[in-house]
Amino acid sequence: MTRTGLDWLDWPFLEERHRQLHARVSDWCAENIGEHHDDDVDTECRNLVASLGSAGILKLCVADGDRLPDVRSLALTRALLASCSGLADFAFAMQGLGSGAISLSGSEAQKADWLPKVASGEAIAAYALTEPETGSDAANIAMRAEQIGGEWRLTGEKSYISNGTIADVLTVFARTGSVEEGARGISAFIVRGDDSGLSVAERIEVIAPHPLARLSFDGVSAELLGTEGEGFKIAMQTLNLFRVTVGAAAVGFASRALREAVGFATTRKLGAGTLADNAVTQEKLAEMALAIDASALLVARAAWQQDMGKADNRRAAAMAKLHATDEAQKVIDMAVQMHGGLGVTRGAKVEELYREIRALRIYEGASEVQRMVIAKDLLKEHGR
Repeated sequence: MTRTGLDWLDWPFLEERHRQLHARVSDWCAENIGEHHDDDVDTECRNLVASLGSAGILKLCVADGDRLPDVRSLALTRALLASCSGLADFAFAMQGLGSGAISLSGSEAQKADWLPKVASGEAIAAYALTEPETGSDAANIAMRAEQIGGEWRLTGEKSYISNGTIADVLTVFARTGSVEEGARGISAFIVRGDDSGLSVAERIEVIAPHPLARLSFDGVSAELLGTEGEGFKIAMQTLNLFRVTVGAAAVGFASRALREAVGFATTRKLGAGTLADNAVTQEKLAEMALAIDASALLVARAAWQQDMGKADNRRAAAMAKLHATDEAQKVIDMAVQMHGGLGVTRGAKVEELYREIRALRIYEGASEVQRMVIAKDLLKEHGR
């Protein structure tokens, strides 16, 4: 990767196997990612999942026996994919997030049933926690789970569910206890995407097209995942496992924006020279490079720390996601500004990046939530 890109292969946080992975994913990107998207986002996502599965890249997303996914491998892969295609990053990430609860808490039979299919790309996975009236306050979800004839049945709605229109398997979180029990009354379940009681109530169109939906559950058959009443814990563990990788994707988006900015600035005529000769342009390029390297260091530190398992990683993960996503937004905005009118023209790469980056500051823990996590952990250290 060039000096305007993902410049972290020789950092001490990574090992030789990560450098080999970098080469493999880079080759996949070169062979499979074009400049234009399919008009049918569902079909494009299915094709991306199938291709990533065939290449063996999706194996990184699931547990291997008792060994959980390697976060550094996930981070490196997401950064590379995001630098090439936001939809490819999405397809990869959702296979991990959608099946993460099975990797963490599934029985041996549940793991055997689903993880090989997710890893091969045969089954597309989804993670269903958010509801129409419940976002960051996940402990207050309303979907009900009841045992009827010895079988669990789910009733209610989930909203903003990634892969909601195409999922073959969903990990769903529903209330088995009373509302007063809060988080303690939530359990986790596995649901098949072809269940007759599951339907797409609304396809949700967002600024960066993805297969996103509001889902209706009408007595959907479900399989308990883990222990009853531990669903909230499982949900948070799943998000914690993949949170650092959101920051890595942001680094990938920002790195691509910087490459586009350098390429444009060094070729765009300005007076007797180019845009790159302008002091204001040089200042912006320096700010972009600084922001990317700082974010990449936070991501690499948090991913390494999580893989080593030597400490509570919540603060480091929150810092990595918060800084990387917020700074990527600024970097991409600077790249758009530098491109002038072209920067907001549909079809320009920086315009696509501008749309892609925005959601990362919201999903898997909004920026405001990450600040709370960091502050609470800091105060806890000081006995508060």
